[in-house]
Amino acid sequence: MDVKFIADVHLAKVARYLRLFGFDTLYFSTIDDEELVEFAQNRIVLTKDRALAKRAEKIYLVRSKELKSQLIEILHHFTITSCYPFTRCLVDNTMVQKIAKEAIIDRLPPRIRRDFDAFWICPKCQRIYWHGSHYERMLEMVYEVCGEIRAQAVLEDE
Repeated sequence: MDVKFIADVHLAKVARYLRLFGFDTLYFSTIDDEELVEFAQNRIVLTKDRALAKRAEKIYLVRSKELKSQLIEILHHFTITSCYPFTRCLVDNTMVQKIAKEAIIDRLPPRIRRDFDAFWICPKCQRIYWHGSHYERMLEMVYEVCGEIRAQAVLEDE
């Protein structure tokens, strides 16, 4: 299922993690409800706002309070069982591209230059990504959430 999301101002972390999981997710820190619904078009609006959730069909009210539970709830609700982690820029949602170390070496801190060889770049904002210590923490969240989704799908089949 090719689901595209737009998250309201209350779900900034959710938007960032959905991008981490590889899902096309827009987020604007300042947008009113009218603009959000209008801008959404072919996207599902994710919100914590009950009044907003009642306004249109393609709005999903996120009920969970904790980040991990919110992610599991959303992916489970939309029957999403596969994630494509680390394929989107966490800042602007653009697909990242592999880039040769030599092409960005002058932008890397000395320790990163020394310790890492694989890099990705956002063609829009030019943010550089690599698999540092933050990668391991993020990967753990991907495994936890995707594992939860698969477990729920198995339980429902019984």
